[in-house]
Amino acid sequence: MKIAIPLTQGKLSMHFGHCEEFALVEVDPDKKEIIGTSTATPPPHEPGVLPRWLSEMGANIIIAGGMGFRAQQLFTQNNISVLVGAPAENPEKLVLDYLNGSLVTGENCCDH
Repeated sequence: MKIAIPLTQGKLSMHFGHCEEFALVEVDPDKKEIIGTSTATPPPHEPGVLPRWLSEMGANIIIAGGMGFRAQQLFTQNNISVLVGAPAENPEKLVLDYLNGSLVTGENCCDH
């Protein structure tokens, strides 16, 4: 399983479309551990580009702070599950909290 997290200055970016890079965290969900982490610079932000690009990168899940409804639909169409309302933490903490069922999410901070 590979989890994508949009980053700004090393922490979760509150709006995925404005991030500097994506952390791609490969995990073993059965052992609840991180296998490896890499980062990638996304292509220019245009509707539909990031879901397709992250799908090609092998992402199964995206953890985001905020994301518009249409973007959520596009991720789902690219077989990527969407989790919004995550806090601005480092990617490893977010992923481990997610794997352990302790990731606390709040409101989707995107309103479009």
